[in-house]
Amino acid sequence: MFSVHPPLIIRLVNKNHLICSIPEREKIIYLTFDDGPVPEVTTGVLNILRDRNISATFFCVGDNVRKFPEIFKEVSFAGHSIGNHTFHHLNGWKTPPAEYLEDVTRCDDYLTTALFRPPYGRITPSQYFLLRKRYKIILWSVLSGDFNQRIPKEQCLLNVLNYTKPGSIVVFHDSIKAKENLFYALPLFLDAFIQKGYKFERLNNCDKKFTL
Repeated sequence: MFSVHPPLIIRLVNKNHLICSIPEREKIIYLTFDDGPVPEVTTGVLNILRDRNISATFFCVGDNVRKFPEIFKEVSFAGHSIGNHTFHHLNGWKTPPAEYLEDVTRCDDYLTTALFRPPYGRITPSQYFLLRKRYKIILWSVLSGDFNQRIPKEQCLLNVLNYTKPGSIVVFHDSIKAKENLFYALPLFLDAFIQKGYKFERLNNCDKKFTL
């Protein structure tokens, strides 16, 4: 069953390094994108954000950065934050800790960041303890579901409209399989919350407000 929120057990662990949201009294949303950079899709997202003067955080797959360095430069030059999303988009639940750490480290050969998001949100305790001193491990509070082609684009929009609140970390995906849902839901979501007076900020490597 699809869930907008991360598993409860993940939300209950160490609050200093495993981050699902950021406490905010102001109307601030932390917009994030996973799985890029990808031709056309990432560029399209950058255009949508630029038109609205919005900053976001892109959790990049190292192999995609290797294959599409010019698109990655566009993300970086636009002033967005960058996060590590492993080199091969590994499922942590199916990968031994040493192999997982090696893949994360390989991604660091192509980008510099203290932010890490495990693909699928799947990370084991052993992997967590290997990574927690190097990275702020970022999960989410609202998952759009744009990557799931069984979910109608209208539902993706409702997911983010209904559950986003001040301090939410919201996830979209700049990937081929998310493209249709993404390009439908993202601009409508942004415009709806802009009209409500919200601001969108990128995640900062040194932000002391990080917490569950």
